[in-house]
Amino acid sequence: MSEVNMMTIEGKDAGKLKLSDAVFGITPNENAVREVIKNFLANNRQGTQSAKTRGDVRGGGRKPFRQKGTGRARQGSTTDPTKVGGGVAFAPKPRSYSYTLPKKVKKLAMISALSSKAQNKELIVLDKLEIADYRTKDVVEMLKNVKAAKKALIVTADKDEKVVKSAANIPNVETTNVSRMNVYEIVNHTNFIATKAAIEKIEEVYA
Repeated sequence: MSEVNMMTIEGKDAGKLKLSDAVFGITPNENAVREVIKNFLANNRQGTQSAKTRGDVRGGGRKPFRQKGTGRARQGSTTDPTKVGGGVAFAPKPRSYSYTLPKKVKKLAMISALSSKAQNKELIVLDKLEIADYRTKDVVEMLKNVKAAKKALIVTADKDEKVVKSAANIPNVETTNVSRMNVYEIVNHTNFIATKAAIEKIEEVYA
């Protein structure tokens, strides 16, 4: 079982916390992480793109010119994709890009992302994160005290409105809780900042 140094929001030492090797100590599976991120992005695609096929374009009721004797290539409709103003060949239509992945792959990707953060020293654990009021300045000071990178993901055990709203206006800083965090957000941020309670809940869910 590995250990990580905990800090207070003032950046002071708050002891050590043992991490579960089953969650924070595996060899990361990059393929699983890649598949889950691809799935996440696909599921978030709107799929609203649309273009008109030759059947959707107005016109094309009669043959534009006679079949023979003009010296031109035969043509049966002005809606043909080769004509200006005609339809689009193989036009994209609104559709869903979403698909599902096995639960085991999702779990493997999650613990791979968490293990990667721990092994790369990008995991920051706070003994607790209590903000007295809705103040962005308090979160900015906390990030500065713990020497967090510009891109940071703050994770709490449960939804904390004060933390969420206080960090909302800070560029490249996102907040989430254990039940809503995803692999894409973890990988997309340099530092994974979690409270002790959040770490314990993560281990309870994924160990």
